[in-house]
Amino acid sequence: MTQQIGANSLGEQFDGPDDVAATGADIVAARAPEKMASNKIQCDACPVLCQISEGRLGACDRWANVAGVLTRTDPVVLLRRPGVEVVPSTVEAWDGALLNNSPVFVSGVASGTTYPDYKPAPFIVGSRYQGVDMVTVVTEGIFSYCSFKVKIDTDRYLGPEQATVRHRGEAVGHVTTIEYGSQFLSLGGVHHLTGGSKKEGRVTCDLMMQLGNSEPVDLEIDGGAQLTVQAGRAPRINGVEEQRMRVGCGSATIGIFARQWFGHVDEVVVVDDHITGVLSEHQAGRCLDVPPSGIRIRGRKSTPGRYFQVANPGTGWGGTDIEDPLSIVEGWDPKVARPGLRLLMVSTTGEHVEWFELDEALRPVSAPMPAAVRKVVERIGENCEPALATVL
Repeated sequence: MTQQIGANSLGEQFDGPDDVAATGADIVAARAPEKMASNKIQCDACPVLCQISEGRLGACDRWANVAGVLTRTDPVVLLRRPGVEVVPSTVEAWDGALLNNSPVFVSGVASGTTYPDYKPAPFIVGSRYQGVDMVTVVTEGIFSYCSFKVKIDTDRYLGPEQATVRHRGEAVGHVTTIEYGSQFLSLGGVHHLTGGSKKEGRVTCDLMMQLGNSEPVDLEIDGGAQLTVQAGRAPRINGVEEQRMRVGCGSATIGIFARQWFGHVDEVVVVDDHITGVLSEHQAGRCLDVPPSGIRIRGRKSTPGRYFQVANPGTGWGGTDIEDPLSIVEGWDPKVARPGLRLLMVSTTGEHVEWFELDEALRPVSAPMPAAVRKVVERIGENCEPALATVL
């Protein structure tokens, strides 16, 4: 036998065995809701349990008291294939189906929560596709587990992988991998939102809110750069706004523009922190029968015309720490090099460029750049994508 012995904070009654009630044992149940003014309602969409006055919003701005009814402030987002474009809430001639071969399907955005993980998902949608029953369940997540990946288009060195990223002095994430012309930051997540100090959690939350609303934020990387990042805008690195994303690595740049340089230069070195390219040694140069120049490049030779580690990472030429491109030239083979040899040194974005000619002692001397060569350098920049910060 059972009898009613308690209630939870949702106002639901629950039963227990007779012997528990008879012993007078303490029953642990959720405390009764706090007293509220008559014009307020309690939101149960998350653990904060805001008490919202009529016509006002909760702390998250997602839920409101509308005429005494707890109401999600945004409509649930429906998507349409292809292109995953948002479907207007006033879409006409919709058959009510939400998935697969239907024109629209439901997303979790603005769907509501299951908190306290006791309520069913707010949307449980069934459909049938090629004879198979399909069920899609969507819900909004608790903010504690939210995180962002920030993609920053730049060749400049931001900091070592795994370095801590800070906002207003608090740790909010870390540097992850460097990709092809972009570097990634991982920000937020439960470790920073709940696993650190109260201040760290609040600063991380504020940071994510600003980034998610496409507002600019300032970041500092331990042992690295200072950044200003805004979704869809060019990043600022150590106070300098980035203009271009690289056209390719040094090797790729050689391959792309080799034919355009042919006949106008004797040697091209594309300086790059990842792979520095040398035209006369590169396979592209060999395809054009570019003769050897006798140049000797610092670094670790990978394959002909491709060099690793010509310098340290930095904010100079091609994402290296060099300001003088000749610092990576160790010398010339006197049996191959000749006075008057024309040398172009350029970065992967075309932003850094120098033109040299060898003197009688086989020393590179700065000289005016021919217009035909300048045009190809400008074309490197024209083929670069604009540098952006992307928040994922």
